[in-house]
Amino acid sequence: MLQRTPLFPNVIELNHQARRRVTCSVYLIYDDDAWALIDIGYEDAVDEVLELIRQLDFPFSRCVTLIASHADVDHIQGLAKAKQILKTQVACHPVAAKKLESGDRIATFAHIGAQGIDLPMPPVKCERLVEDGDVIRIGGLELEVWHTPGHTDGQLAFRLGELLFSGDNLFRDGSVGVIDAHHGSNLEDFVRSLRRIRDSDVRWLLPSHGPAFRKDDRLIDATIARLEGYQHLADFGTCATGWPLMQQWEKELVEGRTPE
Repeated sequence: MLQRTPLFPNVIELNHQARRRVTCSVYLIYDDDAWALIDIGYEDAVDEVLELIRQLDFPFSRCVTLIASHADVDHIQGLAKAKQILKTQVACHPVAAKKLESGDRIATFAHIGAQGIDLPMPPVKCERLVEDGDVIRIGGLELEVWHTPGHTDGQLAFRLGELLFSGDNLFRDGSVGVIDAHHGSNLEDFVRSLRRIRDSDVRWLLPSHGPAFRKDDRLIDATIARLEGYQHLADFGTCATGWPLMQQWEKELVEGRTPE
């Protein structure tokens, strides 16, 4: 058996436990023998993840649920395999469930033809649909569900006391999860989700990629300002709410202006 090395009380991050990067951040939340996972990563990481859990002496039969923070292939491609082995249920937002149950390869980023990305996306049944304000119980622990759309329309975050499992909302360097129209991204929603995180009294953010970090309102403000700027630029196409340059150009056309 391996000695458990919790990142915080009742929370093990499996890459941190392994002392190397295995897959996306995978959080094992436990109370006595009851446990759950937030995300699982790619299918080819499942065997290693589950072997690590076995060596940490968590009974497979006591897995309460597999939680999908959102329906991106790098977070959930291994769900169907892990669910079959653990004989447990999957919990996610209803919008994410549609993508997971249909095995939607476009919306999950499993297929991006222009970049030669062509991955299988095994469909998986989602038995538990959760929305903002719901609670997921793991033994005596309670995970409060937050709906935090923006990166995707069905992204969730989960609060456990002073911790927030924050998905792809924000990373330690101030970057955010990819913004793409095919993905269901929405810049206005993204800004609202970040403001909610900023204005909360959580102390620690545990993202879906990279290290956990102390919540820094100045970092969040800088990220919000950047995303608000994107709303008025062409950088992210139809995710923008408008492109003021076009209105200015129309005015200049009417005036017959030439380049200065």
